[in-house]
Amino acid sequence: MKFEGRIWKFGDNVDTDFIVPGRFLNTSEEKVLAQNCFADLRPDFVKNVRPDDIIVAGSNFGCGSSREHAPRAIRAAGISLIIAASFARIFYRNAFYIGLPAVEYKEAVDTFSEGDIISVDIASGEIRDQNSGNIYTAKPIPVFMMEIVQAGGLVNYTKARGVV
Repeated sequence: MKFEGRIWKFGDNVDTDFIVPGRFLNTSEEKVLAQNCFADLRPDFVKNVRPDDIIVAGSNFGCGSSREHAPRAIRAAGISLIIAASFARIFYRNAFYIGLPAVEYKEAVDTFSEGDIISVDIASGEIRDQNSGNIYTAKPIPVFMMEIVQAGGLVNYTKARGVV
């Protein structure tokens, strides 16, 4: 699976309250969650995000509560992929459960700049900076996790296999 998009850059320890502030959690409707994604941290985000954009972040992205609202808001806002130095474990799992791929690349924040265009092959881990042509290697995503993303999330994945 390959992705290409423009980078939105975030630092370390972006918690789920920064992704979707608690005051907006009275719904699980993705359109509403998307409208409030990063409302306090990056108020310009929702107005300027474009389909297929990519988040690049530092360590411990998605820390905080275990709510699934955070990756849902990010995906519904138009983000196709998140690359971070590391992820909070529950956020990482929730992202895949809803079909949002998350790639670990320790040097991501130091390597890329806001607005850069990159392409990412999550099977090989190859990240290509479209501006410079430089190629970097991230941790590839296991095949079964790519299958979950391709299916659109865990529910669809299990339904397709007759489990649910």
